[in-house]
Amino acid sequence: MKTTIDIPEDLYQKAKIRAIERGVTLKQLVVTSLSKELEGTSRVEDSPVSYWANRRLLPEYEAAMKEGAFRPREGDRDITDLISDDSDAR
Repeated sequence: MKTTIDIPEDLYQKAKIRAIERGVTLKQLVVTSLSKELEGTSRVEDSPVSYWANRRLLPEYEAAMKEGAFRPREGDRDITDLISDDSDAR
């Protein structure tokens, strides 16, 4: 069933971020949360899995990595050299 509800902007943004962190759609997050609330199983998990443990690369980024787009090229300077030059200039 489709319905329309008004969600405060800050709550919507938090929900959208949480959905992205979990790798689900906003609809899936809302349905799961509503189900847990109505079933009375809404509780803090003993060992929640962090966002970083579940993250995935965007397909475009993963393809670029496989093609070697982010590997250093011959003649590229190391980041520590660049940082040293910048701090010396100050």
